[in-house]
Amino acid sequence: MSRERETISGARGLDRDEALSFEQDSPGRSGVDLPPVPDAPDRLGDLRRKDAIGLPGLAEPQVVRHFVRLSRMNYAIDYGLYPLGSCTMKHNPRLNERLARLPGIGDVHPMQPQSTTQGVLRLMSELAHWLTELTGMATVAMTPGAGAQGEMCGMMAIRAAHEARGEPRKRVLVPESAHGTNPATAAICGYEVDSIPSTADGRVDMAAFEAKLGPDVAGLMLTNPNTCGLFERDIIRIAELIHGIGGYFYCDGANFNAIVGKVRPGDLGIDAMHINLHKTFSTPHGGGGPGSGPVVFSEALAPYAPLPKVIERNGAFELVEQEDGPRVGRMKGFHGQFGMFVRALAYMQSHGRDGLKQVAEDAVLNANYVMAKLQDLLPPAFPGPCMHEVLVSDKGLDGTGIETMDLAKALIDEGYHPMTVYFPLIVHGAMLIEPTETETRQTLDDFIAVMRGLVEQAKAGEAEYFKEAPTMTPRRRLDETLAARKPVLRWVPDVPLADAAE
Repeated sequence: MSRERETISGARGLDRDEALSFEQDSPGRSGVDLPPVPDAPDRLGDLRRKDAIGLPGLAEPQVVRHFVRLSRMNYAIDYGLYPLGSCTMKHNPRLNERLARLPGIGDVHPMQPQSTTQGVLRLMSELAHWLTELTGMATVAMTPGAGAQGEMCGMMAIRAAHEARGEPRKRVLVPESAHGTNPATAAICGYEVDSIPSTADGRVDMAAFEAKLGPDVAGLMLTNPNTCGLFERDIIRIAELIHGIGGYFYCDGANFNAIVGKVRPGDLGIDAMHINLHKTFSTPHGGGGPGSGPVVFSEALAPYAPLPKVIERNGAFELVEQEDGPRVGRMKGFHGQFGMFVRALAYMQSHGRDGLKQVAEDAVLNANYVMAKLQDLLPPAFPGPCMHEVLVSDKGLDGTGIETMDLAKALIDEGYHPMTVYFPLIVHGAMLIEPTETETRQTLDDFIAVMRGLVEQAKAGEAEYFKEAPTMTPRRRLDETLAARKPVLRWVPDVPLADAAE
């Protein structure tokens, strides 16, 4: 193999060595031509800024080229397989995007008279109906703007229910295999968090769980399937036990995509569960959002669900924003992320009941396929089969001097976004891989071949490369310890970025 050539420009083909916009500053240069500011009385006095605002001087072509070049450095689901475990980075169907932009949908305003938004309200009502139908729950709060806010909504309802009974409680039980936001949410809601350990097979330790039950326990926050990619086999018994002490069962529904159409959480004894519309129903994730985390409630918690809600009365749809009772207060402004509602309902109607069931089956099939093809080199952390994601550790790299982070960085050179690393924390050197149901077998085979090849290179003694990877990106690997201890939070003029942390 010929030695890689160092280019004069520092670029690699069409990947430019891109400087920060502030480093391209040329005082006086501008992409706009604004009229002079007219004289006016100075009403700010001492509050007026006395120094320059600090924005770089750039021409319009510079700005356009800068952000286009930066976009080439991004990874996206439209570029390739995005195997982030726990995140469910699945394809966003273009039909959904088209529907969300239709006249009367894409340009609707939340302050329009309800008489002019009957179609919008009907759509929200229909989505709410199917969310409760698929989960076997009594009602749904549509407004939470993300999964984490959905968790807060559910836990606030649990707190409101206890307070309405005149018996406020102080503890919430959270398994180690739950999502990290679960203990944070419980703490924010004023509860003490009591952790439950996992067994050797990655599930809730039932003996430890039963030992922690008591009259001061408000409820349980459990993720199912859990963050080890496993279904909690004892979930019905868990629900019976938490209800037996007068507590409530909150389920983190982030992994509902693994069981949608197969299992109704309400039938398992769950009282509240948020649903991430991006993970289960394909609405855009992350920067393509905004997020949406509706929360479904059982009959026991339905009276405490926040408003607004859509009802049908006398042949018309109506948005109810006030109602007597001990409800949780409004979670956010207006009525929820309507664009995400459109996309989610389009996804449901495109698939139908049988198609949504296949979504879960294909997600589980793809994850188990990846596990089966890697297990001789990267054994799963817990005995299989798994659900929608497979969890492995870096034990398969023992003796090579190479760790999880090194393998993840090498994947970038191979053109892949790395899987989730070092999560969940209960597995040392964790690598959590979620292929989702939207990937073909060929795509999975290509990824598996790269993973196997990298592990074989590691075992062949190529540790020097892995410790330097990635080597083909515009920027090299950071000194992550230094970055954590001395983060560069602002640009310092005339100081190279490499020296800014010193």
